[in-house]
Amino acid sequence: MRLESRFIARTLLASLLACTALAAIAQDKVTIATNWRAQPGHGGFYQALADGTYKKYGLDVDIQQGGPQVNNRPMLPAGKIDFLMTGNMLMAFDNIKQKVPTVVVAAYFQKDPQAIIAHPGQGFDKFADLAKAKTVLLAKDGQISYWQWMKKAYGMRDEQVRPYNYSLSQFLADKQAVQQAYATSEPLAVEKQAGFKPVVLSLADAGWSTYGMVIETRQDLVKTKPDVVRRFVEATNIGYANYLYGDRKAADELIKKINPDISDDYIEKSIPILRAHIDVGDATTKGIGAMSDERMKDFYDKTVAAGLYKPTDFDYRDAYTTQFVNKGAGVDIRKAAAK
Repeated sequence: MRLESRFIARTLLASLLACTALAAIAQDKVTIATNWRAQPGHGGFYQALADGTYKKYGLDVDIQQGGPQVNNRPMLPAGKIDFLMTGNMLMAFDNIKQKVPTVVVAAYFQKDPQAIIAHPGQGFDKFADLAKAKTVLLAKDGQISYWQWMKKAYGMRDEQVRPYNYSLSQFLADKQAVQQAYATSEPLAVEKQAGFKPVVLSLADAGWSTYGMVIETRQDLVKTKPDVVRRFVEATNIGYANYLYGDRKAADELIKKINPDISDDYIEKSIPILRAHIDVGDATTKGIGAMSDERMKDFYDKTVAAGLYKPTDFDYRDAYTTQFVNKGAGVDIRKAAAK
């Protein structure tokens, strides 16, 4: 009887260990596509991957980077990817208008990093001063989006606009020129190339209230696999908190490996800028990735007032859901780091 009992006990133990091992191996595969090449702004994803947070949440995550010749956008509704990083809420609104079944589940930039930069000492010290600029360098996307709001809210004029060719040469050659910028990109590039800090005029501070770097998924994924969406969002939120306030060395090494153009100096200069755009506003109390109905309505109303949409085009509330955010993710990490 003793031998039989021992055999049964060993069998049960072996089965338990096998089940535990199987549970550890069984990970939900998830693909997130970013909107550009790997960089510090994407650090939360790489942090969660490098430090094992995704694995802890039962996720096997593949990060598919974007780039100048990459269009990841159609891959989301086609089911080729599970999550997509996009620039702001306009793209989400466009999808709903066109009846593309996607939905925003988190917003990592509480302040949209889009800005206009100017030379110091040229009279462009506040956003309203841009109305007197003779040359405003804007890419096509900017001309058909936030420029329309700038005209309505600040009296800008189409005759000011010149095409932006994604080079600093036009801006640096003309001290009276102003141009579009991204908070973690062009201002740092100007400082590096020309040796001065440009005036940075934030669209968010001027009232352009969209969230930035929002994460979209398919509506059917939210309905059929809400737990996968929840775990991905929560793990990424924690990843961003740890990237901004914890040991980010492994994530930085991964980013630099994928994108060799990223330097340690660039990363160090980016971190305070990222904190000022990610961990602010509602994120300080509701957690990183936070969204609010009031903020969404405010931005939607501004797009309608600027003529970007008609009130009858779509219901803006279909473009997002707050069910996976506003749960305090990362707040404790920041508080612990502050001590």
